[in-house]
Amino acid sequence: MDHVPFGHGVELIPMPSQVDGVRPMRYWARFRWAAAVALLVAASPTRANALDMPSPFVQEILIKSILLTLNDAVASDNFTVLHAKISKPFRDQFPPDKLRTVFKDLVEKHAVFDAIVASPVVPDEDAKIDDKGVLRLKGRFDTAPKKVKYQLGFIPSDGQWKLSGISIDIE
Repeated sequence: MDHVPFGHGVELIPMPSQVDGVRPMRYWARFRWAAAVALLVAASPTRANALDMPSPFVQEILIKSILLTLNDAVASDNFTVLHAKISKPFRDQFPPDKLRTVFKDLVEKHAVFDAIVASPVVPDEDAKIDDKGVLRLKGRFDTAPKKVKYQLGFIPSDGQWKLSGISIDIE
């Protein structure tokens, strides 16, 4: 049997049954079994439902990214992207047009609060995961001329923390 050179000093040695391009049936059976196990692990509900408390750095990313997405939705009067970034149960309950209705006051007042990106998060309470598995983040940004206060809830959705509730006050 000939050795086929493959890269830098690595050789790919064909199996005897691969010389003619046919793989043995046991190879495909092992592949199907491995694929089935991988699929079961990926679809496991415990993986999607059990997320650890995110670090303060990750909490800041969650807070700022969702609030900046909301800022962009308000500025553009288009809530499609915000809708795509929220948890599935929240998406099902609040389609983009309903999100616009919820934040109608911010849209009509042309609220702009993108200065939060350059401001530190000031927590009003320690982050916690409640007995229902909701990550609760409450705090503010001491921006000028107005402060931005928020209360956010995140749940595990699609394998990551996604928004499930929001309250925002600009004062």
